[in-house]
Amino acid sequence: MRKLLALVNRELLAYFSSPLAYVVLTAFLFINGYVFYLIVAYLNDPRTQAMAPLKLIFGGTIFFWLFLLFVVPVITMRLLAEERRTGTLEVLLTSPVSEGQVVIAKFLASLVFYLFLWAPTLVYVAILASHAKIDYGPVVSGYLGIALLGTMFLSIGLLTSALVRNQIIAAILAFAVLVVVFSLGLVENLVTGAVAKGILGYMNLWNTMDDFARGIVDTRHVVYPASLAGLFLFLATKALEASKGR
Repeated sequence: MRKLLALVNRELLAYFSSPLAYVVLTAFLFINGYVFYLIVAYLNDPRTQAMAPLKLIFGGTIFFWLFLLFVVPVITMRLLAEERRTGTLEVLLTSPVSEGQVVIAKFLASLVFYLFLWAPTLVYVAILASHAKIDYGPVVSGYLGIALLGTMFLSIGLLTSALVRNQIIAAILAFAVLVVVFSLGLVENLVTGAVAKGILGYMNLWNTMDDFARGIVDTRHVVYPASLAGLFLFLATKALEASKGR
């Protein structure tokens, strides 16, 4: 455990000492804040149908998904690809830590940074709570959904970073895989078979976040991203083991 914590601290220091981290944070908060402003302005229009603003914030607009699809690859692209390019990965793998510990440490550090990006959005909840009564159940479940999707997306980005030595290629590859994973559930209505529709419906991330935003915590929506995250972390570990053997 001590070795794992040391690796996590090492990665967090690398994150917060990088100018790119602050560029990502600034851009994320600026764009997210502007989207929040647009949502509130839209709902304040008397011609607009009444709806919960937090439901739109938690996956109800395409902007939410664009954030995940673009930001996550940027967060994960350097994790292993840069270490492989600079040669520090070989030094790390010959130290008294396992490949699994390296993968888990880098994953946990990226998850902490990912959650750090979303933490300031609690201000939006405070602003809305100061003007109207809020049901905090959907708020908690909405952030749970954000964390679970982040877990799955980050594990995919970590795997792609383990496969290549170029950060940009790792980011592009992660983005491509994330688009495929996100799009799978959206083709549910294009198939006719009941089994296929059921499987694709289970993989529909938009519906998953919609349920979380309404305060519905379905175990299926927890198991799917968690199990995929476990799979991709396992594959990332195997990729590291293979590179160590070469």
